[in-house]
Amino acid sequence: MSVLFLEYPKCSTCKKAKAWLEAAGVDFMDPHIVENNPPAEELKQWHAKSGLPLKKFFNTSGMLYKEMQLKDKLADMSDDEQFALLATNGMLVKRPLIIGDDFVLVGFKEAEWAAEKCGGLFWGMSPPSLPYCKNASTGWTKKACISGIRPLI
Repeated sequence: MSVLFLEYPKCSTCKKAKAWLEAAGVDFMDPHIVENNPPAEELKQWHAKSGLPLKKFFNTSGMLYKEMQLKDKLADMSDDEQFALLATNGMLVKRPLIIGDDFVLVGFKEAEWAAEKCGGLFWGMSPPSLPYCKNASTGWTKKACISGIRPLI
């Protein structure tokens, strides 16, 4: 299974995320989010699949977000207006974005990505059983997920 990895190649977080995907052996396509900004309809589908608040799809630390003073404006905008705005410029979109058949991850949080990999979402299968990738007391373990080492439980 291949996932879609939307990135801005100059972004240091995107570089870290890409290196993580490569090290984890995840097959991915990586379009440049500014050159290939997703349309509003696609963003709507990803938002619904993610289960996250729409604000999480905005690059709130980006210069464009701040220049446009969106912090004060988003609350007064409808969802459709926000999706249309996101579709105008990839620099407004939080990155990286990972889109799989059954999941969407926004931003790079290594522990979250490792849990999704272990949970089978990157591979299109159900979560493995104990003791391979889950520790009964701490939940998913990155070391076990990425290296295949069986944790002690």
